[in-house]
Amino acid sequence: MTASPDFAIRIIGERINPGFKSTRGLFDNEDIPGIQALAVKQAEAGASFQNVNIGARAMTDPEFMTKIITAIQDVVSTPLSFDFPSKKVQEICLSAYRPERADGALPIVNSITEHRWDLMELYGRFRFKVILMASERMEDGIARGNKTADQIYGTARRATLRLQNDYGMPLDDIFIDMSVSAIIADTVGLNRATIDAIKLIGADPELKGVHMMGGLSNIGQQLPPKAADGSDLKHCLENAFLTLSVPHGFDTVLGTPWRGYAPLPEDHYVLKTYRNFLEQSGTNALRAVRKFYKA
Repeated sequence: MTASPDFAIRIIGERINPGFKSTRGLFDNEDIPGIQALAVKQAEAGASFQNVNIGARAMTDPEFMTKIITAIQDVVSTPLSFDFPSKKVQEICLSAYRPERADGALPIVNSITEHRWDLMELYGRFRFKVILMASERMEDGIARGNKTADQIYGTARRATLRLQNDYGMPLDDIFIDMSVSAIIADTVGLNRATIDAIKLIGADPELKGVHMMGGLSNIGQQLPPKAADGSDLKHCLENAFLTLSVPHGFDTVLGTPWRGYAPLPEDHYVLKTYRNFLEQSGTNALRAVRKFYKA
């Protein structure tokens, strides 16, 4: 899934998740061969990791959670990412995970935040990589959403160095999740803040070696399927974001492995329109959004 040597993107496969209707059916029917087939499909499409989320059932049926992990590892050697906010569930997942089935690769705990740091109590008994959410910070004992590039960067830097200094975690084991917002209602520059924060993190010598990642599926939410030039609007928006962020260190996508990601040429309609959108705010941003699908 690489378009060129300087556009190397790794994919964390997202499909083992009940948020996808077809996958929810597999879980509801306890279709283990179907889940295994999905894992194989993601692996064959180039997934570097596979995210595993069985929804609320993880809290009430730990045996099923273990069964799913074992079944997936029976058919693929891709390391797994466990997508649960609960320390109890993460402990079950990490206990079930077999590194030898993944050529010794560590799993990923998805995800750590400054107000959900109890997951790090598992580090030591288990070794793992982490996805670190940069979208939220702790301030006066309260979790607050980050809205500016400096807030996102400050949270990412503070938490990354804490993982490195307090736990000895290598920077290569840390994936900073840079939240990618839908442009449809982004009147306050959240997309701009995310890209600016990526630039700040990428330029920080103390953070050299850390990974930056995100799920791109929200960016084109509620937009028409086609751009004004006839191209696939949502997919081109995802690639526009990557075109601007990959050169600064964004290197991992939580996505569908067979979707395909590549940089857009500078004269591409969606890329030019996205650059214009990033410069706007308020009602001007809403007008800029309409230019994606109205000539």
